[in-house]
Amino acid sequence: MRPSDGSSPEPARSSRVTFLSSLRVGVETLRVNPLRTFLSTLGVIIGVASLVAVLSLGDGMEAFARREMARTTNVQDVFVTPVLFDTVDGLSVPRERFPLFGEADAAAAEAGVRGVEGVALSFSGTTFVQAPDGRRRAARVTATRAGAAAMHEIEVRPGRFFTAAEAVGNAPVAVVSHTLAEALSPGDPGALLGREVEFRGGPRRVVGILPPREGEEGFGVYVPLAAGAAMMAPAEAARARTLVLRAPRVEDVDSVRAATEAWLAQRDPRWERSYTVGTQRARAEQAMRALLVFKLFMGAITAISLLVGGIGIMNVLLASVTERTREIGIRKAVGARRRDIVLQFLAESVAITGSGSFVGMIVGVAGAFAVTAAMRASTEAPIHAALSLSTLLVAALSALVVGLAFGTYPALRAARLSPIDAIRHE
Repeated sequence: MRPSDGSSPEPARSSRVTFLSSLRVGVETLRVNPLRTFLSTLGVIIGVASLVAVLSLGDGMEAFARREMARTTNVQDVFVTPVLFDTVDGLSVPRERFPLFGEADAAAAEAGVRGVEGVALSFSGTTFVQAPDGRRRAARVTATRAGAAAMHEIEVRPGRFFTAAEAVGNAPVAVVSHTLAEALSPGDPGALLGREVEFRGGPRRVVGILPPREGEEGFGVYVPLAAGAAMMAPAEAARARTLVLRAPRVEDVDSVRAATEAWLAQRDPRWERSYTVGTQRARAEQAMRALLVFKLFMGAITAISLLVGGIGIMNVLLASVTERTREIGIRKAVGARRRDIVLQFLAESVAITGSGSFVGMIVGVAGAFAVTAAMRASTEAPIHAALSLSTLLVAALSALVVGLAFGTYPALRAARLSPIDAIRHE
């Protein structure tokens, strides 16, 4: 029964049959010469394996670089500090009064600033420590929130950082640096864990010790925020407290800064007179630029690998056109159109890239994990290959594009052959 508009489904059905026939002929042709097919597929395997391995290594190394930047730098931080000086007649005059952030302000910022990963509040000063030999040692004490350890990735070994409950209750606990533990317990710093140490303001139990750091100088102590004022040596004025808001990524610093300024404006429309909001913008831009250069470098390497594989495909298909000139002429003489010949050769190209990309993905993933395992063994750096769905999709689509791009010229060359000249070709 014909459609109501008078059109016939026969041409569409015939086109589908011709298309499937061309694909079948193209795939069957690859089986005639398996050695040639394998050699052409080998180029795709190498190209896709290189692409997957480089992308996986690149993602893993980028994740490692981001973790190291977050742990060792403050490029992801937004700082809110009170204004401490006024400029009068070209001179900086200290303010007698300025706002002091408290635990409630930090909690409000954590809840009210959109997109923030964590909020820290701290201030520092000096304190005295009573050593076992009776000497008084000076140490730098930092009063902070319990969440500072997770936000700044402060490693404590042995022991732990003080908890939120201990911070709220102002428990007499402290986390000391390795140098201070060594000074208070020579030869066995770990023995200080759990013992009480006499600080300015009273004794405190050591709940954690920081691991040793290369080039570490001086003594350091972390205590809950409420304990800071009592432990620190007296000062003429109150110590300013800095509110630090961390963005999830370097790219989010500007948006977190804007959200922080909006939060301050809700609290005080004239907040610019009392606070300054700052970032390490220059360092953040430098970090983002370094990541971009790294990605472009990796992309250039993978492009070369795929280009080599694509050239191999084109060479094989051009050789196939030369060897099968008479076959092409016969097909055109019995009614094959240019489109049918183009589809046949493109089908061969896609079949080569499809099978090669599948094997290449497996080889590339295995290679990436093997390389990162060797890197961890030799450098002890926690670098792991990152395999994502986007990496596999990029590899598959890139192989398909390369197969179509480098198979188009041989296909068009075959389709343009004259049937008479092709049949007479020796």
